[in-house]
Amino acid sequence: MDTDTAAHRKRALRAELRERRQNLTSTERQAATVGITRNLIDLATDLSARSVACYLSTTIEPDTRPFVGWAVGHDIRVLLPVSREDGLLDWTTGDGETEVEGLFGMPEAVGELLGPIAINDVDLILVPAAAVDAGGMRMGWGRGYFDKTLGSMEKCPPVYAVVFDGELVSEVPRERHDQPVDGAVTPTRIVEFS
Repeated sequence: MDTDTAAHRKRALRAELRERRQNLTSTERQAATVGITRNLIDLATDLSARSVACYLSTTIEPDTRPFVGWAVGHDIRVLLPVSREDGLLDWTTGDGETEVEGLFGMPEAVGELLGPIAINDVDLILVPAAAVDAGGMRMGWGRGYFDKTLGSMEKCPPVYAVVFDGELVSEVPRERHDQPVDGAVTPTRIVEFS
């Protein structure tokens, strides 16, 4: 698929998924949060993770905050991303509660900046996604921060995308820079890709 076609298909799919997320009821959202939190805790526990890279979810994303709170409460080191102007992610061990609006209006943690390579020391990486396909290809929201981060890592720990159930799709449009994930966590299951 040529790059223009893939980029166009991604824009259309992102718009559809964003609208679907915005139309979730508060009851659906609460149920999803309970399931996502349970599955993230199970995943971190199964991997014996002592350090996790996660992100602070926006109001329409699957809610990662209860998991971040659980991890901090269980002495798991949580690195949270901070967007930089140069397209890289910096990391901090913010408390998961104190936050500011980042470069693109996304919530970001407040804390001492540890540099882009801090992520090299985690046991598990949890990334946002618009969709993930059956082969583990992740489609993000179009800024490329996580693709760049994952693509630059020498040895990458397991990477899981956090999505709603309907965002596991048969295929996502792919461009050369896109990075696959090892699995996906949804409100109802943990999926591993081979």
